Formats: sequence, structure tokens, C-alpha cells
Amino acid sequence: MTVGLSHYLILAAVLFSISIAGIVINRKNIIILLMSIELMLLAVNINFIAFSHYLDDLAGQVFVFFILTVAAAEAAIGLAILVVLFRNRRSINVEDIKELKW
Repeated sequence: MTVGLSHYLILAAVLFSISIAGIVINRKNIIILLMSIELMLLAVNINFIAFSHYLDDLAGQVFVFFILTVAAAEAAIGLAILVVLFRNRRSINVEDIKELKW
């Protein structure tokens, strides 16, 4: 049995669904929210790679390279903000962040 395009699309859909569930179910923990966003980007990358291979076009792989670069920067900045927030508030709860609004 060979692995076809539909297998990759099903895998990406399952990962995307898990990430949506992580965002909807758990709105209190910021780290889980960031992990869900990363999982969502991973699902999109799997789709780009699968279609790139299926269509014999390298454009999808170039998009994946840029998405991974942006995701790494987003994770680094997000975690740096969380570290500063934890140092000041001693908590990374979403409710505590709402207090920072003007």
C-alpha cells in the first residue's frame, strides 16, 4: 500500500482539528494556546508539502520554509513575553493578562 495525497490531507486535517480543539477547550493556559497555534501551522505545512510533491512544484516547499521561519520567531517572542510576564505577575494565566489592558 502506498501513501497517497489523501493520507497526508487526512493527517493534516486531524492535526488541524486537534489544534482547534486545544484553542477552544483550553483558553486559560497561554502555553497550550501557543502550542495549538504551532500545531495549526504544522498542519498547513503538511498540506503545502503534500501538494508540492503531488504537483511537482517547489513553490509549496518555499512557502513552508518561510512559515517555519515566522513560526520560530513567533515562538521565541511569545515565550520571551511569557517569561517577562511571569517575572512580573508570578502567573501566566490568561485572566492576568487581561488586567494589562488600558
